[in-house]
Amino acid sequence: MKFNKWALGCTVLFPIIFGYLYRNSDVVVLVVDYGNRCMSFWFVALIVIFMGFCAVFGSLLHYMLPRKRASEGVVVVNETEEEQTLNISSDNDNASSVIKKHRISESTPAETNNAVILDDSSNHSTSTTLAEIPIMALGDSNQTDIDEDLHSRQLAVYGRETMRRLFASNILVSGIQGLGAEIAKNLILAGVKSVTLHDEGTVELWDLSSNFIFSENDVGKNRALASVQKLQELNNAVVISTLTTKLTKERLSDFQDLLKLTDLQTPVTGVLLYSLISVLIKPLSSMTTVIIISHPSLSSEQKLEAFLAPCFVTLVLSLQFLMLMERNHAQASLHPLAMTSPALVSCVDDERLEFQDGDLVVFSEVHGMTQLNDGKPRKIKNARPYSFTLEEDTTNYGTYVKGGIVTQVKQPKLLNFKPLREAIKDPGDFLLSDFSKFDRPPLLHLAFQALDKFVSELGRFPVAASEEDAQKLISVATSINDSFGDGKVEDINPKLLRHFAFGARAVLNPMAAMFGGIVGQEVVKACSGKFHPLFQFFYFDSVESLPTEPLDSSEFKPINSRYDAQISVFGAKLQKKLEDTKLFIVGSGALGCEFLKNVALMGVSCGDQGKLTITDDDVIEKSNLSRQFLFRDWNIGQAKSTVAASAASSINPCLNIEALQNRVGPETENVFDDNFWENLSVVINALDNVNARLYVDQRCLYFQKPLLESGTLGAKCNTQMVIPHLTENYGASRDPPEKQAPMCTVHSFPHNIDHCLTWARSEFEGLLEKTPAEVNAYLSNPAEYTTAMTNAGDAQARDNLERVLECLDREKCETFQDCITWARLKFEDYFSNRVKQLIYTFPEDAATSTGAPFWSAPKRFPHPLQFSAADPSHLHFVMAASMLRAETFGIPVPGWAKNPKLLAEAVDKVIVPEFQPKNDARIVTDEKATTLSTASVDDAAVINDLIMKLEQCRKNLPPEFRMKPIQFEKDDDTNYHMDMIAGLANMRARNYSIPEVDKLKAKFIAGRIIPAIATSTAMATGLVCLELYKVLDGGHKLEDYRNTFANLALPLFSMAEPVPPKVMKHRDMSWTVWDRWILKGNPTLRDLIEWLKQKGLNAYSISCGSCLLFNSMFPRHRERMDKKVVDLAREVAKVELPPYRRHLDVVVACEDDEDNDIDIPLVSIYFR
Repeated sequence: MKFNKWALGCTVLFPIIFGYLYRNSDVVVLVVDYGNRCMSFWFVALIVIFMGFCAVFGSLLHYMLPRKRASEGVVVVNETEEEQTLNISSDNDNASSVIKKHRISESTPAETNNAVILDDSSNHSTSTTLAEIPIMALGDSNQTDIDEDLHSRQLAVYGRETMRRLFASNILVSGIQGLGAEIAKNLILAGVKSVTLHDEGTVELWDLSSNFIFSENDVGKNRALASVQKLQELNNAVVISTLTTKLTKERLSDFQDLLKLTDLQTPVTGVLLYSLISVLIKPLSSMTTVIIISHPSLSSEQKLEAFLAPCFVTLVLSLQFLMLMERNHAQASLHPLAMTSPALVSCVDDERLEFQDGDLVVFSEVHGMTQLNDGKPRKIKNARPYSFTLEEDTTNYGTYVKGGIVTQVKQPKLLNFKPLREAIKDPGDFLLSDFSKFDRPPLLHLAFQALDKFVSELGRFPVAASEEDAQKLISVATSINDSFGDGKVEDINPKLLRHFAFGARAVLNPMAAMFGGIVGQEVVKACSGKFHPLFQFFYFDSVESLPTEPLDSSEFKPINSRYDAQISVFGAKLQKKLEDTKLFIVGSGALGCEFLKNVALMGVSCGDQGKLTITDDDVIEKSNLSRQFLFRDWNIGQAKSTVAASAASSINPCLNIEALQNRVGPETENVFDDNFWENLSVVINALDNVNARLYVDQRCLYFQKPLLESGTLGAKCNTQMVIPHLTENYGASRDPPEKQAPMCTVHSFPHNIDHCLTWARSEFEGLLEKTPAEVNAYLSNPAEYTTAMTNAGDAQARDNLERVLECLDREKCETFQDCITWARLKFEDYFSNRVKQLIYTFPEDAATSTGAPFWSAPKRFPHPLQFSAADPSHLHFVMAASMLRAETFGIPVPGWAKNPKLLAEAVDKVIVPEFQPKNDARIVTDEKATTLSTASVDDAAVINDLIMKLEQCRKNLPPEFRMKPIQFEKDDDTNYHMDMIAGLANMRARNYSIPEVDKLKAKFIAGRIIPAIATSTAMATGLVCLELYKVLDGGHKLEDYRNTFANLALPLFSMAEPVPPKVMKHRDMSWTVWDRWILKGNPTLRDLIEWLKQKGLNAYSISCGSCLLFNSMFPRHRERMDKKVVDLAREVAKVELPPYRRHLDVVVACEDDEDNDIDIPLVSIYFR
């Protein structure tokens, strides 16, 4: 009876308690650009009722209230009346820092702000005061499982803890026009907990210029409702809901603990889109008011206008916010330390420091000067590539002996933000993107205030191309500027304000894409505390994208098409050029998907004369789905280009697109022939490797086609414009090659986890791929294989034969127990015997030939491991290795292999021979050595002996016996590849006292995973498409184009003019790398020489490929003078000219009349 009463009480009370906790626990980020809210009331109610009935079963109650632990990287908030203490554990280490924050009084009027909700369709606004609510920006992480196959590239940027915070974040996107759709897309791909789409307006034809979600069939439907299905397809793990009524205090009450970001979804003031983003975040765990701004039209008291292209971020109304500065840890090994004041610290030459002045570092493993090992963070200054100084007197410290590691430590950074209303009046410093427009941000700040007043007075935006409206806006701006007194803008630039007025209503897709990336990243920062927030105003404009020639006002009139918004900015002539463009997009991955979406919305290649060709030889994998948003899970395994082309056609059915599955390279020049390249208007690269980029660059250079280049790396992105005759080509400058660790370091003297993982992958491939492949090569054709080895007769051939013999003889496996024996002995060999031999050859007190300690930085003295079945990492290595070994021999894996107890029993049966060190062991220490194999005078005799032994082994094998080579695959967590590699690397790291890593981190390094996120990709493609307007319009000068480097994590935006090509001159002629001299009419050799003679050039050598067609020094070459150049190429150079080839290229060496060598362009001989 007591149980029944208790159960009834729980049934009634638990929903109430759970609902209260729910309303006060979720981390919520509101992104305002007009959307909806994350979880419907009824859905929550059902969950609450269900949980209430579960309370009947009292044994479950305890498990419904889990505690969070600081050791799991969670912020633990301990509230008292006086203060709140937060223990923050970073993603990469267990060090915690304690930060005290003062409570903000709920009764302070200054800290209560109005929520402003502006309806995009009605231009009306309402204001509501919202209750202040606590926020847990860095703390409300949960233990949600992360799909590492799906989010691996994003995990490489954010880390697990940040991803967990994202998974716990509820987002409200208010305003589902172009910018809102872009932000929602990026956040859904990132994997937030829920997204609520709010919009009261209906879809208009005008929206189709910038919104990839809508089609013409959606016109007249509510924007939020029309968006749900397509956005849900991006990520089924995200809960997407809608809200189609006005936002009120009650509606927002579900969004507690507000980390709030508002993005003013508004115009692209012409090309100058705006995106005001107002991220309103309170200091950790305090009270704040929600401010939502969703339209550019703000009254003088309640509104802020969206600028040409501004972002505004206010992260705390209380003026403080704790933001973790999360750069990757930098670490270096020390050189001998001097006892000086201030202390000078030098590091080994092979490790360039990534420290900056003001960074904090800690020391460890310093022998002698042990005072530095106290774990105390020390600030550095005078940072140099290999040294820095400390403001510390070390003269009284102990004498340095050896060793030492210096590691950068991350510290929370306290930022002081102004509230929105105050920042309007006093914006402070602006974040610049283009230093050639140093005076532009203050003017844009003024322009948007003028636009706000214009809209408030007239109830509408300025009409495109209306001089009257433009003059009205300029007059308003002048009046506002005069009221600023000493703080007024000196030059209000009427021409810029005129452009501003003309494009005030339009939303352009490239601007929406760019700011969708920026705003999306700010939301991620708000949710997770990862990376530095935008502080506070950022303005961007691309006025240079506008047509260079003046246009008649009739050019801007709407024509009732989906491109009307774009026409209102650029005019109908440029729209026609866009539609007739012949575009080639190379690659349809993350960049390619974004480009296809952008150009489809812009109308590129959508006319009768236009055509878009896209090619990619890759197929869709699961890991692509978190960034390559045109793909769905049911597309896995299909060709990327075909699926992407189909998706792009659904965005704009008028798109004339052809999808190919060819790699662009020399081997496909029959597909991408001369005619193909000559007919192109522009090429956009969406590639992920340098070699492919260089090839496309050479093709564009050869055929003089514009190339728009871009790339991303994590939160970084860059764009480069390659414009014929205006800029240098992509290959004109290259990044230096990545420095590779010496082979001896990787194999015998590792000092960081990268070395261990490089070695581990090399061993994996050698044991499981290369050796089985060698075995099969031998068994397939023994005579040919042994003959090849005999003819080679070198150390490499000897090593190959030794590995094959070892695999078929001493280490041959017939049962799974044999595989376990092999794995156990490999553990002993790698992590015990080899280390024992190394320290036997080089004891801890060993010295070099100069008398210096052999084991000095960066070398780390190793220690052998003692195998223990009780150590899970030891046993897991044996399990993974034995299962993979069984796979190579085709041996079934028994079910008990994954049972730790039974596996340990099988391992205990293995007899491990006692190690005996060798006195003649040779260990490579030369950093310049490229191989560990050593040649011997008797290699030939050893090879013959090995071949004889192999023949004996082969006779004992079944005729059909073959091994199964295993090719490394990083993205399948069920194949045990990464388990073995991580095991190899971590056991080796344990040998050398190097910090170990988990399997995910091992996958990033060993799998060479390139960090990637959707936000930086979106920004890069938006910037490129702004340049595409300039390219297709024509007539733009070099100074109109922009190359960009951006880092959304800092944030940093750097734009600059492209570099012009180098100009060469001769007489009255000049040329650059873009020029190619063309001679038509199928000329003879004499014709070519005479043609050059007329230019004042004396040709003394003519070559085709690597063959010499003519050289003036050889008398017999004069007999070729009357032969056709093409016939000489076929006869002498053996050039094959397929039917699609109409010309061949020759290189001519010339000199002028003064015998000075002149470098001339490539000469193309047209013979058809």
